[in-house]
Amino acid sequence: MHTPNKWKMTPERVSQFIKTYSFALMVDSEFEATHLPLVYKPDEGEFGTLYGHVSRANRHGKSLQDTRVLVVFNGPHSYISPTWYSEKPAVSTWNYAAVHAQGIVEYLDDDNTLACLNELISQYEPSILNDTSLLPADYQAKLLRGIVGIKIELDSIQAKEKLGQHKSAADQQGVLTGLKADKHPDAQALLCYMLKHEVGIGS
Repeated sequence: MHTPNKWKMTPERVSQFIKTYSFALMVDSEFEATHLPLVYKPDEGEFGTLYGHVSRANRHGKSLQDTRVLVVFNGPHSYISPTWYSEKPAVSTWNYAAVHAQGIVEYLDDDNTLACLNELISQYEPSILNDTSLLPADYQAKLLRGIVGIKIELDSIQAKEKLGQHKSAADQQGVLTGLKADKHPDAQALLCYMLKHEVGIGS
C-alpha cells in the first residue's frame, strides 16, 4: 500500500484502529481469501500478533499453516467532491483509512483456540462469556471440532489515513461541510472518524 509519511498512522493509532475495525480480509499468495474477525495483541512480537479462527469446512483453513498472508482492515471511507474545496483547480478523490498487515500463519491447539474464541467474545459481548445457557461446555467442545484456531505473527504493517491532511485549512473545512451535507452512511462514518481523531479537520 502506498503510504506517504503525511498519511501514516502512529503505532498507537494502529492498535486502536484494528480493535475498532477488527473484521478483516485475509488473503494468501494463491489469492484465496477469507473474511474474519481478529484479535490484535500489539505487544507480542515486533509488529504484534493477530489471533482468530476459520471454519474447518473452509478450504482456505486447511492450507494456512506456515503460509504468508496479507490481512486488510478497512476503516471508514467516502467520495470527496472537488466542489467542496476552496482552492481550484481540484479533482475528485476518495478519502479512507486502512491497515495492511502481513505475517506467517500458525495453527493453534484446542486450548489456545478456545482461549482465542473467548477473547474474541470478550471484545464484543463479555456478558455472555459465562452464560452457560448460551455456551455450555459440551456446546463449546462441539464448536471447537468445527473450527481451526490461527495465530499470525506479523512482520510488516502499513497503516494509512488519507484524510486530506495536506490540504489547506479552508479546503479541510470544505470537506467537513460537504460530508455533513452528504447523508450517505459512508460519508457520515468518515465524518465521525475525522472528528473523533481530529484528522484532516483544519486544526
